[in-house]
Amino acid sequence: MAERMAIGEPADLSASEAVEFMAQGALSAQGLAEACLARIDSADARIGAWAQVDPHRAVLEARERDRRRADGLPLPALHGVPVGLKDIIDVRGLNTENGTPLDAGNRPSEDAGLVRRLRDAGAVIIGKTVTAELAYFHPGATRNPHDPERTPGGSSSGSAAAVAAGMVPFAVGTQTNGSVIRPASFCGVVGYKPSFGAVPRSGILRAAPSLDQVGFFARTVEDAALAGDLMGPDGDDADCHLNPGPLRTTALSEPPLPPDLAMIETPFWERTGVDTREGFAALLEVLGDHGTAAELPEVFGRGAGWLATVMAAEMARNLGHYLDRDPGQVSAAFKALIEQGRSIQAVDYLAARDMQAVMREALEPLFERFDAILTPAAPGEAPRDPDTTGDPIFCTLWTFCGLPAVTLPLLTGENGLPIGVQLVGPYGQDARLLRTARWLARQCAANVEESQ
Repeated sequence: MAERMAIGEPADLSASEAVEFMAQGALSAQGLAEACLARIDSADARIGAWAQVDPHRAVLEARERDRRRADGLPLPALHGVPVGLKDIIDVRGLNTENGTPLDAGNRPSEDAGLVRRLRDAGAVIIGKTVTAELAYFHPGATRNPHDPERTPGGSSSGSAAAVAAGMVPFAVGTQTNGSVIRPASFCGVVGYKPSFGAVPRSGILRAAPSLDQVGFFARTVEDAALAGDLMGPDGDDADCHLNPGPLRTTALSEPPLPPDLAMIETPFWERTGVDTREGFAALLEVLGDHGTAAELPEVFGRGAGWLATVMAAEMARNLGHYLDRDPGQVSAAFKALIEQGRSIQAVDYLAARDMQAVMREALEPLFERFDAILTPAAPGEAPRDPDTTGDPIFCTLWTFCGLPAVTLPLLTGENGLPIGVQLVGPYGQDARLLRTARWLARQCAANVEESQ
């Protein structure tokens, strides 16, 4: 009770705030873990963010973090921070069921490489969050915390909803098309997808390895930057070769000059709602000379088709065995994906793969002029249909190019629900992108204060 009187409700703290309070001795890791577990007990029956929670082990891990502090040892970046993990990520002692009954009871014997890094960084693993079926489109049981009749997005639905509902301050998801940025937008939290190859995927469901990328959900940009301690090659994921840190040092610094942002509608602007269009028009007014309308090279109009080709072909290769094992236990959407992937010719797949590098290079002149691209994270508010995960189209191009992306909950739709603003940066320059995102969030906050 003393902790709550001194700092308020621990479950409402950002990860950075919690780490600071724990370093000061004003909060214990056990107290924070128990507060988050209590929030899960009270709220998750309505939201359904969790596939599995292990309260006993979480408290034991938190006590170990407290003993470390009591012994005077250095505290790592995520010391005592409760974390939720998308249920396609292996955790020793917990089930990894991948959102399908075909993997019910599957219990890995080893932690994923990312989980080992989380433990080394001091995190407390609370449990596994709900994923769409095999990290694709067929939704799980999770509902949007702002309106249970609406989708939370997907496929990292549980991770986004858990952070939005105050159950944990930090959660992990993955993105093969729009599975981090889109649910972060729908649920009104910060979503960060690092550059492709920055976070190891060993011990994580292999879906489309040319596209699969780990991402993070948090309450602030500062919290998203804590992911820096989780990056870099691990020797097991051949595609993980990049370490874009130090994220926190750069993200928390002031830009040497105010950033210049390129407002890009993309070829899919007609899919946006009126409230999104009005919100971006107002945002450009706030930015003034620091926001400029720009256009993408014509080749980007075909990017969504190329991603669809790569994703279908690779998921058919890596996940087709689920359909073969029991067609009655998979959704119609997943069956259609596998059938589509198996029909793709090698020449078309390889041509689509080639375009990933071509499109990334085509953006280099744009990034020579601008610090980041400003674009929607999703077409608008979360759809009023929990049987869908929403449209990922405003994530597709950037995922295909492997570029780092951040979404900020800066806009509000006509129904009072969040709409995310997405920033996309040059490949490998994640720290600069997070610094720009923090600057934008502060500019918008200052504008709101001035208007009140």
